[in-house]
Amino acid sequence: MSDALFTDLYELTMLQAYRREGMNQEAVFDLFVRTLPAQRNYLIAAGLDQALAYLENLRFDAAEIEYLRTQQAFDDDFLTYLRDFRFTGDVYAVAEGTPVFAQQPLLEVVAPIAEAQLVETCLMNTVHYQTGVASKGVRVVDAARGRPVVDFGARRAHGKDAALHSARALYLAGYTATSNVAAGQQFGIPIAGTMAHSYVQAHDSELTAFRRFAELYPDTTLLVDTYDTLEGIEQVIRLADELGDAFHVGAVRLDSGDLAELAGEARRRLDRAGLDNVKLFLSGGLDEYTIGKILAARAPADGFGVGTGVSVMSDAPFLDAAYKLVGYGGIDRGKLSPGKITYPGAKQLFRQFRGGVMVQDILARREETHPGIPLLHQVMAGGKRLPAATAALSAARDHCLSQRESLPAWLRELDPTDKPYPAQISEALLTGQRDIAARYGRGG
Repeated sequence: MSDALFTDLYELTMLQAYRREGMNQEAVFDLFVRTLPAQRNYLIAAGLDQALAYLENLRFDAAEIEYLRTQQAFDDDFLTYLRDFRFTGDVYAVAEGTPVFAQQPLLEVVAPIAEAQLVETCLMNTVHYQTGVASKGVRVVDAARGRPVVDFGARRAHGKDAALHSARALYLAGYTATSNVAAGQQFGIPIAGTMAHSYVQAHDSELTAFRRFAELYPDTTLLVDTYDTLEGIEQVIRLADELGDAFHVGAVRLDSGDLAELAGEARRRLDRAGLDNVKLFLSGGLDEYTIGKILAARAPADGFGVGTGVSVMSDAPFLDAAYKLVGYGGIDRGKLSPGKITYPGAKQLFRQFRGGVMVQDILARREETHPGIPLLHQVMAGGKRLPAATAALSAARDHCLSQRESLPAWLRELDPTDKPYPAQISEALLTGQRDIAARYGRGG
């Protein structure tokens, strides 16, 4: 089964209506976020690679066409048209890993209106989710202050697809690995893991469990909180005494209780036993806020496993994303709805820097020139991805790191800023918006 039917019904009914009316001129659609959640000072663009793969491979198979026939809403001519449907348009986008703000296009689709309309649902789903997860993930990475963070979110993510793509978005955002083996295979992300409480419980003693696991995986991480965290630390110390030079356990994992306090006492006990090389890995309901508090308490944490709160974007579970028509047939188009007004026409986004730090953005019409670096680049032409249009995930990850380092310091704080980043709208865009208001605002 293809992704062709991953769309809302009205996209298909409009597609048939456009075709019947002979409306097939070029349209321009912007995919953007109207307003930032209160808990985000900026967003990280993500999901472009999957979006382009969807557009490039969009096909209706025979079973999908027959299903549409059973709905009795589509005529034979339209269903025949779908058999040969291909996306033939162009796409402009900001690079994955780029910080963006409200009203700035993550991507722009330029295509015959029927094609551009059909792809709305899947594009929004793909780009919205990965952008949302990456935007929370970078906060976790910042909160960890250079310590490695591993994605533990697969089991509570909202479905398998979400688990896979959240792992991708989080690696892009700066996580070091994922526990999700399928994501590791599909996206080339390093995989990492420890052990479960059930393994310890299945043995007659905690020490036996640790001994058996370390025999099979010498340089491993042992989970010490199944019964009592500090007693678990003592069992690790006993195992080290037993194994001597054969002891190669790399870390212990603390997964419950007052992690800051327990980490401090665990560190003291391990150090007294001469195990200062054994690292402390913390997990259990963590996010950027809890990690920030743990490190503010000077807990000796060496790394973190972070899952549910990030993969489901718990504090901001959706972005106010939109995919809106801004041009058709060479004429500016736009919405005038209160709170949902759009800026017309194809666009370019210019970013200005001073001393390597971002100081201002200007959203403008594509034909305009302004000081700064243009961020929207053509990534697809005629339905085909352009060479080197999207970076490898590792390169996108590097780009994300370098771009975050150029953000003003106040935007990287966990608390909402009272000093918004200067993201300006060009006078030409504002004039176009006023022209649309004059044309249609009084029932025109």
